[in-house]
Amino acid sequence: MNDDNQKRTRRNYTEDFKREAVALVTEQGYTIAEAARSLGVGANLIGRWRRQFEDQASGAGLAGDEKEELKRLRKEVRQLRMEKEILKKASQYFAKEMK
Repeated sequence: MNDDNQKRTRRNYTEDFKREAVALVTEQGYTIAEAARSLGVGANLIGRWRRQFEDQASGAGLAGDEKEELKRLRKEVRQLRMEKEILKKASQYFAKEMK
């Protein structure tokens, strides 16, 4: 039998697995490609799951302007977390220099 004619089995992932995969990207700073490689799944899946969870969170009874504000605030939180990490690394560097 030819491999092209065989059915591909579809893997099912739990909701927790999907959320943890997305958290690698949104909270841990992984790129989608890095997270996908480390978990052995396609990057397109993680991207789809991320959009799905964002849509669920932002679409839960919010008006259009509230959705935009939520989107803006999430972006600001990501930016602030990144700045915090930079400042933490800089303070560690200068603490070493002072010794």
